[in-house]
Amino acid sequence: MTPEQNAVMTVANLMTLAARTAPKGKGIDTLEIRVLAKKDMKNFATRLEQLGREQKIGFFIRDAQNLAASDACFLIGCHGDIVAGIDCGACGYASCAELTKAKKKKTNPATPFEGPNCALRMTDLGIAIGSAVKTAQVHNVDNRVMYSGGVAARDLGLFPKDCTVVYAIPLSATGKNIFFDRPGSK
Repeated sequence: MTPEQNAVMTVANLMTLAARTAPKGKGIDTLEIRVLAKKDMKNFATRLEQLGREQKIGFFIRDAQNLAASDACFLIGCHGDIVAGIDCGACGYASCAELTKAKKKKTNPATPFEGPNCALRMTDLGIAIGSAVKTAQVHNVDNRVMYSGGVAARDLGLFPKDCTVVYAIPLSATGKNIFFDRPGSK
């Protein structure tokens, strides 16, 4: 490992701390967090590229190139089906019980993420992602939040099946930000 790669792994661990300690609705932590080292990135990038080709999603292929060039990747997901129990209706259902009932009926395995999800849990996930990327930025580690990488992480079984939504945040420390000036995708 280069000194930069060592530093990136240290920052990835600090990102884990930032995400874990971010505020959570009703104080309930439903997050799952993983960190992939440089040695794990080739398999991860290859799977994302395969998914892009299979599903004809150009930005998956573009993002796979970023993953392959990254020094590490911070992965974060959420158990979005753990309801907050406040019947707020933000999920589209009148009550948390209705969301839970709808979740049990879901039978479409073709979608990359599973819903419906509790809006408070998705907000918790967003706040934790923001805390993590802020930590990377403070330590000068280039990063990008990727929906596509989350799809690949779930597909590879890096998270439990009941982790309903996952995002990837690849990390890089080079002379030029690899996540900037990326080629367009279709």
